[in-house]
Amino acid sequence: MSRSKVLLAGESWVSTATHIKGFDQFPTVTYHQGADELLAALKDSPFDITFMPAHQAQRDFPQTIESLREYEAVILSDIGANTLLLHPDTWIHSKTTPNRLKLLRQYVEEGGALLMFGGYYSFQGINGGARYARTPVEDVLPVTCLRFDDRVEVPEGFRPHVTGAPSHPILEGLGREWPVLLGYNEVELKPGAEVLATVSGDYGDQPLLVTGTYGKGRSVVWTSDVGPHWLPQAFIAWEGYARLFSAMLAWAIARD
Repeated sequence: MSRSKVLLAGESWVSTATHIKGFDQFPTVTYHQGADELLAALKDSPFDITFMPAHQAQRDFPQTIESLREYEAVILSDIGANTLLLHPDTWIHSKTTPNRLKLLRQYVEEGGALLMFGGYYSFQGINGGARYARTPVEDVLPVTCLRFDDRVEVPEGFRPHVTGAPSHPILEGLGREWPVLLGYNEVELKPGAEVLATVSGDYGDQPLLVTGTYGKGRSVVWTSDVGPHWLPQAFIAWEGYARLFSAMLAWAIARD
């Protein structure tokens, strides 16, 4: 059986540090990937996932609708709008290039699937820097982005409140008790959105897992992370971790 092709863009960053040892100091540079646990969990799933780190996506994310259609689903996870808007040819050489946010909207409208997972550069993001508010990608999502920093840090943890029907294809077999999460991006629901899980406790019933449709396509929003720090190791070790994200993809790709 052939596997469904999925593009996962984002989930990488580079950090620098200065080490001071008495009179002396030296710098180091470290490359990080945030989707390793998710990719490992879905390795034997029905999905053939192409991982495109954020720094690579600026140049190599599809620039035509034809190349986007090679994938049955696209995931944007912790990758800001600027990375997709500012191809090096535009940023460095002042050349015109396709608006890849508009291409994503067209892709879903014509039957593709888009998923956005939370993080510091998802939705509106840290200091508002992810900047998906009032973009073609926001048009496709079942939620509206805030116009300012939307991160909600929950160091004490919260347990997701599963509100959807147990028989829903994304929730089936997962039960109602999920492990604790440590944060999420705050968003607002659009009319007609289907809420499957919310944030619980003092933070109200804010959306955590939401589905929707746009044109002929489907979209899924998970407002927390796919790995640390918002998604702890206990969630990764949970038997429902792989099943949950696999089910999100399966629902998004499915056709009525």
